[in-house]
Amino acid sequence: MSAATGRSVGDLVGKVRDRLRGDRRVDPDALLARVGAVERFVRATTDHVPEDRLGAAHTLIERAGARLALSRDHTVVALAGATGSGKSSLFNALARLDLSPVGVRRPTTGVAHACVWGPLDGANRLLDWIGVLPRHRFVRESALDGDDEAALHGLILLDLPDFDSVERAHRLEVERLLGLVDLVIWVVDPQKYADRVVHTGYLRGFQQHRDVTLVVLNQADRLPAADLPVVLDDLRRLLDADGLDGVPVLATSAVDPAAMTELRGILESTVAERQAALRRLAGDVDAVTAGLADLIGPPAAEDDVDRTTIRELTDALAATAGVPAVAEATERAYRHRAAASTGWPIVRGWRRLRPDPLRRLHLPGPDAPKTADDEAAPTPLTSVPDPTAAQRSAVGLAVRAVAAKSSAALPAPWPAAVTVAARSRLGDLPDALDRAVAGTDLGVGGRPVWWRIVGGLQWLVTLAAVAGLGWLLLGYAVRALQLPALEYPMIGAVPLPTALLLGGLLLGLLLALAVRPLTSFAARRARARAENRLRAAVAEVGREHVVAPVRSVLQAYAQAREALAAATPPR
Repeated sequence: MSAATGRSVGDLVGKVRDRLRGDRRVDPDALLARVGAVERFVRATTDHVPEDRLGAAHTLIERAGARLALSRDHTVVALAGATGSGKSSLFNALARLDLSPVGVRRPTTGVAHACVWGPLDGANRLLDWIGVLPRHRFVRESALDGDDEAALHGLILLDLPDFDSVERAHRLEVERLLGLVDLVIWVVDPQKYADRVVHTGYLRGFQQHRDVTLVVLNQADRLPAADLPVVLDDLRRLLDADGLDGVPVLATSAVDPAAMTELRGILESTVAERQAALRRLAGDVDAVTAGLADLIGPPAAEDDVDRTTIRELTDALAATAGVPAVAEATERAYRHRAAASTGWPIVRGWRRLRPDPLRRLHLPGPDAPKTADDEAAPTPLTSVPDPTAAQRSAVGLAVRAVAAKSSAALPAPWPAAVTVAARSRLGDLPDALDRAVAGTDLGVGGRPVWWRIVGGLQWLVTLAAVAGLGWLLLGYAVRALQLPALEYPMIGAVPLPTALLLGGLLLGLLLALAVRPLTSFAARRARARAENRLRAAVAEVGREHVVAPVRSVLQAYAQAREALAAATPPR
C-alpha cells in the first residue's frame, strides 16, 4: 500500500501524527478554565437566553466534567461507518481477534463493541459512562503476543453501530456515542465514500474536531493500483468541501495486514501521547463557543443608560406621580402658613381655620410628621389625583425608551430580555411613587426666622393699636361719667391714643403689604425646592423599578461576553 501511494509508512505515520497533534498541546488546566468559562456563560444567560440555545453548553459542561473525572490514561477511539464499509472487519483486524460480527449487505452491528488494550478493571468506569454493556467488552491481553500489543495499552477501541441503519435506535446510539469518544475514525469504502448521508449528516458536523478526526478508505484492495490515488484525491476534495481540510486520509484493507500498518502506527502514537481526550473536549468547547458567538456583540456597560433617557423617564414618572400638583400645593401651603404667621394677629385664627393645601393631599403639615401608622400602611398614603391615560402612556413610552436605548447595540435575544426587565416592575410603580411622594420632606415644616420677626412686629403694632383704642375708650368713659377729663399727650396735632390706634393699624397693613413680595419669592423657592426633592425621590423609584432591572441584564450580558471571550480559543 505504501508503494502505491509513493510514501513510506514512517513518513505517512509521522505526518498524520503531526496533523492529529495539531499546532497546540492541550493543557488540562487551561481546558478546565475554558469549560468553567462556558459554565459562567450559562449562569449569566440562563434567565435571558432561550433554553434551546444553551442545550449544547449544558451538555458540554456535563460531559467534560464526567470525562475529565474518569481515567485520563485511556484513549477512546471509535470506528464509525455505513453498512458494508467493513468497519467491523477493521475492528477485528486491529484487535487481531474476531470480536465483532461482520455483515455485508445489511446492518449487523446493533450495539457498540469495545476492545480494551490493558487491564479491563481500569477501563470499566469509563465504559460504564460511555454505555457499553459488560457482555460487549473484550480485553486484548494475551501471553503469546503481549509485548506486540504493549504499545496500545490504554486504547479502548469501539465498533459503533452502522449510522445508516434502518433501525432508528441504531442511528441514535451512534449519535450519542460520537459525542462521548475521544477520537473518531470514519470508515468509508470505494463504493460509498461520496455518499451524501455520510458527508452532510456526520462529517460536516466535525469541523471543530479536526484534531481528533481520521478518515480511512477501507477495502482499498478492491481497487486497481492506478485508481487508488484518484479515489483518495476525490475523497480529499469532498472532505475539504465539508470543512475538514487537513484531516488525515488513509487507505486500509482488513484482509491485508500490511495495509493496517499505517493505521496501527497512528493509534500507537495517539495512545502514547494521551492528548486525544483533551483535544476532543477542546474541540467540543470550540464548537459550543462558535454556536454561541452570535449571542454576543459589542461591549455594553451595565450603566449604559444615558442621562437624557433617565431625565425623560423621571419627567414621565413625576407627571404620573402628581409632582406638579404637589409642588403647586407646596407653594400655596407656604403662602398660607406665612400669612398665618406674619399677618395681623386679629385674623390669624381665621386663617388657621382654612385647610392647609398640603393637608388636602394627605401630605404632612407643618407640625404633623408621618406617624408610625403611615409608615406601616400598605395602601397609598396621599390623595394626589390619579394619573391620566396620557400620563400612563407617557410612562410606558419612557420605559420602552430606556430599554431600547440601553440595548440598541446588543444582538438578539438581549433587546427582548432588556425590555422584559424594564417592564418587570411596572405593576409596583404606582404604590412606590405614592410612597415616595408621601415620604419626601418638602422643606416647609419649619418657621423661618423672618416669619418670627415680622410676626413679632405685627404683634407690637397690634398691641399699640389696641392700647390706643383702649386709651380712647377710657377717655370716652370718663367723659360719659362726667369725671374730670383726661388730658391726652399730643404728637403734633394728634392725640397720642389716636396716633397709637391709627398708626398701629396703618403700620400693620403696610407691614403685611411689604412682606407680600418676600412671601411670594420664598413661596416660589419653596415650590422649586419641593419639586427638586420630589423629582429626586421619583428618580430613585425609576432607578429601582426600571433602570436597576435593565442594568442587571446589561451586567449579565457583560459577564456572558467576558465568559465567552475566556472560553473562545485565540485566533
